[in-house]
This record gives sequence, structure tokens and C-alpha cells, in this order.
Amino acid sequence: MRPTDLDHNQQAGIYIHIPYCRSKCDYCSFNSLAVHGHDLNAYLAALTRQAERMANYHWTREQSFSTLFIGGGTPTILGGKPLAGLIKKILELFNFCPEPEITVETNPNTIAADTLPRLKEAGVNRLSIGIQSFSDQILKEISRTHTGAEGQQAVELARQAGFDNINLDLIYGLPAQDLCAMESSLATAMDLAPQHLSIYELMLEEGTPLADRAKQNRLQLPSEDEIADMELMIAEKTSVHGFARYEISNFAKNNMRCTHNINYWKNGPYLGLGAGAIAGIAGMRIANISDPTIYIKAVNAGEEPFSWAEYLTPAARFRETVIMGLRMMEGISITGLQKRFDIDLFNYYGDILDILRKKDLIIIEDDNLRLTTNGLPLANQVLRELV
Repeated sequence: MRPTDLDHNQQAGIYIHIPYCRSKCDYCSFNSLAVHGHDLNAYLAALTRQAERMANYHWTREQSFSTLFIGGGTPTILGGKPLAGLIKKILELFNFCPEPEITVETNPNTIAADTLPRLKEAGVNRLSIGIQSFSDQILKEISRTHTGAEGQQAVELARQAGFDNINLDLIYGLPAQDLCAMESSLATAMDLAPQHLSIYELMLEEGTPLADRAKQNRLQLPSEDEIADMELMIAEKTSVHGFARYEISNFAKNNMRCTHNINYWKNGPYLGLGAGAIAGIAGMRIANISDPTIYIKAVNAGEEPFSWAEYLTPAARFRETVIMGLRMMEGISITGLQKRFDIDLFNYYGDILDILRKKDLIIIEDDNLRLTTNGLPLANQVLRELV
């Protein structure tokens, strides 16, 4: 990695991964594990050591960061004081722009009385709460350990702590969920007046308990038609309630979009700290060791805790930028792509763009490439064509 490879005027973010949860949810394929039997203090110490090393690299010393995102796992399982201490340390170690966006993910049942006030005092200004559903029956189906009422209470506690930028995560296509149940959860979410909603379709990931149950026909899942009806309902209801859809699965009020994720979708630079975190900077993709125990040992031994690293060619970065950029409603600037990668969009993809355009899945207008209204529900299919 060479300092000259990095445009220091470009927005950059830092992602920190806390891999621990109270228990592992049946649908989850993320790098997370039940906290029982793990030494959280040892993990925090190792994570801090990695951050101190990274902060001393020439290319990070020269870089200004505008976002910090702490995800998991469930970061608030660390407790308010240790988590707030970590955030303050990161803000000291790295150069952040004035008033950076600082997001912390949490789940309703890991919010102790002092947690949110401590996070607010540490500078956290955006909270993302993993609700998934407000139906107790559906939450039980996917092994979530909180209730719908606890989800509502978590939002109220966040408000009382002074948070005015709150995201709620919801999932559609869940077991035992029909259109009415999804509409009810969405209505409850909007009644709580968050500034942001992330609404994802359930993906059955290989190796998860939920996928195993589906293979054994022990799962009552919505049909494709029901999924399509849910997607249409979500688009209509969010729009009526003043949420602007700015990415396939993300909706914001009053332009309170997630700056950290926008940087990611625009293929901007970001650092990754913690077990399993991935960094994308200076044309490199670097992944940390995912097993927290092995990660801790590597850091404590003075080693770089990397499991793999790869250099991405300009063509690979070009493709990634197209694919991720098309997730956003604003689409992609065609001349911006040419300027950034010195690759012509039309020469690169040839007839593929014409085929997708004739199917009314993409639109090319002036300097802009984006998905059409018909293309949005088929986004995965469209993006596969562009890989």
C-alpha cells in the first residue's frame, strides 16, 4: 500500500467489529458468536492495540475520516463504559473531520440503564437498533431474544438519552410472516418516528439453522408473490410517511441518510478494525482474522491480524463501483466513472447495457446510469449481469 495511491481529499470511514451477541440468531451468517465464555476485556485490549498500530501508518496519519461505524455482533454487549471508552480512544487516535457521523448498532435487550447516556456523551450521534420484527411469534421463530414491546421500549430509551438520529432494522420474508404481519411491524416502526429505516429481505444463507430447517421443509416461508406484495407495500407506505428511498433497502427522513454506508456503496476508502473486519483502501482489500480468539493472539504477538489481502485491479474496482452504485436511487455518474478509472462504461459492458435497457431494468439518461422502477425488485438479477 503506497501513500500516493490514496486520495486524501476523498471521504473515508472506519468500521469496528464487535463479534459478540447474547446468542446467535438462526438466520445470521455474519461473523458473530454467543458471548458466553469469551473474555471481552482481552478483545477490547487487542482491538485497541490494532487501532494504535493502524493510526501510526503514514497513509492513515495523512487521512481525514468522516464516519465511524461500530457494528457486530452486538456492540452494546460490551457495556456502556467500555464501549464509550473505545469510541473516545478511536477519536483520539485518528484524524476525524468536525462533527463526524458516529453510529453504534444495538439490540433491544443489551441496553443497560447507563449505556445510551454514556454513548451520547462519547460522541455517538446515530443509533441503529436491530428490531427485525415487532411480532413476538416471528421473533421467536428466528430465535431473537427480545420481544416486540422491548423493541419499542429501546426506541423510547434512545429518545430519552437524546438521540435524534435513530435507524430501525426490519426484515421481510420471515417465517410465519404474511403481508399483514409485515405491514403491522412497519406501521409500529413508523409510529415510533425514527429518522431512518433499513428494511432487508430475508436471505437463507448456507449453514445457518434457518437454511437447514428450510431444506428439511420445516419452515413456513412467504411465497415469491407474497414477497413481491411486501416489497410494493414497503415502497408505498414509506413514501406516504415521508421516507425517501435512497438505496434498495434504506429509507431516510429529512435527508438523514447513513453517510458511512453511502461511502461504502460509492466504493470509497474505509478502515476495518476488529475480528473479521474488512478494509478497502488504496486499491487493497484486507480482511482481519475472523476468529476473535486467534485475532487476539495475533495482535498480542505483535503480528498483523490479517487473514488475507488482495490488490484490486482498476477493472475490478470499476465493476465493484458500478454494482454497488446501482444500489443507490441516484445511480452513477458515467463521466465520473471514466474520470476515476479511465474505463469507458459502454465499451466495457458492450451489449449487456442495451439488453438491460430494452428490458426496462436500467435507464441511461444524460450522464446517469440507474435502475428503473421495474429493475429495483430484480436488482440482484441485474447486478449479476454486470459482475
